[in-house]
Amino acid sequence: MTFIQSLNAAWANNNSLLCVGLDPDPTKFPTHLKGQPDAIFEFCKSIADATADLVCCFKPQIAYFAAHRAEDQLEALIAHIHEKHPGIPVILDAKRGDIGSTAEQYAAEIFERYQADAITVNPYMGRDSIDPYLAYPDKGVILLCRTSNPGGSDLQFLDVGTTDKPEKLYERVARLVASEWNSAGQCALVVGATFPAEIARVREIVGDMPLLVPGIGAQGGDVAATVHAGRTANGNKPGNGLMINSSRAILYAGVKKNSNEDYAAAARRVAQDTRDMINRFR
Repeated sequence: MTFIQSLNAAWANNNSLLCVGLDPDPTKFPTHLKGQPDAIFEFCKSIADATADLVCCFKPQIAYFAAHRAEDQLEALIAHIHEKHPGIPVILDAKRGDIGSTAEQYAAEIFERYQADAITVNPYMGRDSIDPYLAYPDKGVILLCRTSNPGGSDLQFLDVGTTDKPEKLYERVARLVASEWNSAGQCALVVGATFPAEIARVREIVGDMPLLVPGIGAQGGDVAATVHAGRTANGNKPGNGLMINSSRAILYAGVKKNSNEDYAAAARRVAQDTRDMINRFR
């Protein structure tokens, strides 16, 4: 099953547009995990097991693993999700962006070593920097378009069109991906929840292409505005088309200093509340 097929199935089977970001910070772990050699794996595995029936995908961030020399735990985590929760795709948030043989190695790292179902990539170096990922037609390639951070406007909102046809850089990215780069139907775009007007503009350009939307929860993006701007038309059924990411608000919902509270149960509660809140606006 391809990434897009898995995503469509998860949207339907779990009635969910929620993506749980797995950004493990050992300084925030409950006390009983601190000092364990596989603490990162155990923490993320527990969160995944507690929320798998509530999500459309998981999104581990590679830097949180690599910074702690925990790449082997990342491999084990993705393998665990695939084995225990088949059909829930895993997006490896790596934001790679390079050309030629280097990009080929990055693609092999993500799809062959880690066995991720999709990757986030940076389109700044153009089509040839994306081709090595597109060479895996069953995998998802999710390109940065309009990111949730304030500094994204430094480049993404630059005018790159003409007087007759004005166009922002993020709009050019959306148009290129939708019209030229997505020949195998495997692409998606990152558009931040902090910019609902731009979500609506991207949806207008790309049609039903999936959008990965960070920025709710800790970053303060508005859920109702996000869903209304980004959902796809789907007859009388709830619109899909979105992977709305929440990380810290779910991961650390039950983690308190010097506490052994059931962090996985607390994460499940917040994930369910978030999933249900999203669904109210579909």
